[in-house]
Amino acid sequence: MTWRSSALVCAMAICILAPAAYAQDSGPPPGQTEVAPQPVQQPSTIPQPATQPATPVPTSEPSQMKAALPHNLSPWGMFMAADWVVKAVMIGLAFASLVTWTVWLAKTLELAGARMRAYRALNAIGNARTLADAERTLEGRAGPCAMFVNAAQEEVRLSREVQGYASADGLKERVASRLSRIEALAGRRMARGTGVLATIGSTAPFVGLFGTVWGIMNSFIGISESQTTNLAIVAPGIAEALLATAIGLVAAIPAVVIYNVFARSITGYRQLLADASAGVERLVSRDVDFALLPSAHKSRAAAE
Repeated sequence: MTWRSSALVCAMAICILAPAAYAQDSGPPPGQTEVAPQPVQQPSTIPQPATQPATPVPTSEPSQMKAALPHNLSPWGMFMAADWVVKAVMIGLAFASLVTWTVWLAKTLELAGARMRAYRALNAIGNARTLADAERTLEGRAGPCAMFVNAAQEEVRLSREVQGYASADGLKERVASRLSRIEALAGRRMARGTGVLATIGSTAPFVGLFGTVWGIMNSFIGISESQTTNLAIVAPGIAEALLATAIGLVAAIPAVVIYNVFARSITGYRQLLADASAGVERLVSRDVDFALLPSAHKSRAAAE
């Protein structure tokens, strides 16, 4: 057999045996079932939408009420939204408060200066031996105490011609009369302006109450017109009305306190003037008694 015939036989054997071997290798082993292959899952490339945070639903009643209010409830906002009558009341009370503090500043400075001058003059009168000594000490000074000395000295000069023919009681009475008038004038001048404080302190609360009543009336009218009792409709008008009463109290309370302080201070100042007046009367009485002494006693008293 030639090599060509051998190759032909081998090729025919391969063609016969190859399909059977392929079928045997591709089938499942004996006793097992064939498992279907699972498809491979590919990662999805489609973008997923991001989850948005849930928006909180406002359920708080105060926040809803605040959003429903027609305007802000600050003092300036309530003033601007108030009725013209309530505005006029508030402006008047604010002006009254300004007057109160102006009077307080002016009278405090005036009273402090007057008390200082009165203390110095009272010391000078107490240290003087005669009316002429007190006049020289207080020469050029201002104030009621210096006016006491000048008025007493003038009355003594006017009565010098009749001192030898009349008693000294008439001179003392005339001097006391002039001093009392000067003291009363100084007291009235110092108390000037405090009556305004008393008026503001007594009337400001009632003026503020009038503004409150007027504002509440307007609030009730607004309720009837809107036919609702919603707090957002009622609250602003009531708040504006109560602001008038608050301003009235702010104007009245300091006025009453300042008036009482000034009343006590002016009483003390008048007491200083009364002491100075009594000192001047003592100097006049001493001079009159000294004038009635004989010449020998005068020389001895002057030497002492």
